[in-house]
Amino acid sequence: MVSSASDASSSASKYMERLENVMDMECQLAFDKILYDPSNIGSWVDTLLSEFNQTPSFHDFSDLPDLGIDQNPKPAMVTTVEEDSAIRLVHTMMTCADSVQRGDLPFAASLIENMQGMMLAHVNTACGIGKVAAVFVDALRRRVFAQSVVVYHNDVVLYNHYYEACPYLKFAHFTANQAILEAFNGHDCVHVIDFNLMQGLQWPALIQALALRPGGPPFLRLTGFVPRDSVIGQRLAELARSVNVRFSFHGVSACRLEDVKPWMLQVSPNEAVAVNSIMQLHRVLGSGPSVTENVLSMIRSLNPKIVTLVEQEANHNGDFFLERFTEALHYYSTVFDSLEACPVEPDKALAEMYLQREIFNVVCCEGAARVERHEPLAKWRERLGRAGFRPLHLGSNAFKQANMLLSLFSAEGYCVEENQGCLTLGWHSRPLIAASAWQAAPM
Repeated sequence: MVSSASDASSSASKYMERLENVMDMECQLAFDKILYDPSNIGSWVDTLLSEFNQTPSFHDFSDLPDLGIDQNPKPAMVTTVEEDSAIRLVHTMMTCADSVQRGDLPFAASLIENMQGMMLAHVNTACGIGKVAAVFVDALRRRVFAQSVVVYHNDVVLYNHYYEACPYLKFAHFTANQAILEAFNGHDCVHVIDFNLMQGLQWPALIQALALRPGGPPFLRLTGFVPRDSVIGQRLAELARSVNVRFSFHGVSACRLEDVKPWMLQVSPNEAVAVNSIMQLHRVLGSGPSVTENVLSMIRSLNPKIVTLVEQEANHNGDFFLERFTEALHYYSTVFDSLEACPVEPDKALAEMYLQREIFNVVCCEGAARVERHEPLAKWRERLGRAGFRPLHLGSNAFKQANMLLSLFSAEGYCVEENQGCLTLGWHSRPLIAASAWQAAPM
């Protein structure tokens, strides 16, 4: 049963209460810049999440894809037989992926039938490797049998459940906000351009922090990529007004970054500009190197004070299917493992569906339809360097805040590491997302 909108709002409120408690406990850290004073943020996050009421309900699962997972799963424990069967299942998956790469679809189809039988009889798909394997088998089935991948027009629902279930998106927001706040220090007119506004969950905290800035808050402009009928700008304007921050919102309805022109962003020469990209730039890579260069050139033409970039620390953009499949299997197995270690939430299944959609895109799609083209930090460093950007080190405050965030999750195993001025969040020894900051180098 999917949680109701009120349940989601209650979850967000509880999270903000926990965050406030941690802030009280950690006040002795004496940050140079105050980012989160959540005393008034919780209700605004609740308000933003209340848009669930205006989104088609997922109580009816008929619109969701057949994920190939047992709807009456066995207890969440794995026997030796099940573990051995799961290992054989993974080996069979690799053989199937190799067959897909070679174009031997009849053999791949026979392997898929074999794997479905293994899952039904011997593999616990409720947890562990069985759960991840079920998703990848279903993805292979859709590719081999040319079944369409469901596209959700209301993906904001799954996004919000993923946001609540684990620390990855919160880490992205915390880290980017701290870097933006420090870059805006001393500026009276500031402009944030957000490539993925969604429900605006990143920005109440920044508005609050700017309201508390010594000397008074600046005039804040926010440009966000939103549907034409979105009310997010209005909600954020109400929050800004309540904390005496002068605020202006400008919505851009372009569907793709490739279609954005500088004039659409209405940048003024007397303002400090921050460009914020949370897991978005990789979507441009499928359009080719020249298009990617044009997008980065467009960003550089804005002369931003800072560009905050958060991307999956993975390599899902290879030319060869087997290589891409193998990398995705390792990466998402780790992500699912980290989700299982988090406290059980009623909506965790929807958080997993958010990941399943990414997996389907990586495995099932090719050409322009394949947008989840994740690349590791090292490649982004090379690409941004060639485009005329220089790195900005994320300071100690961002590192401290990221570790504060992890203290809100009871699961042990998440770790924040510094990597040449960037921060990564990972599970045990594997980095899973990377945050970096950049500035346009002098012409």
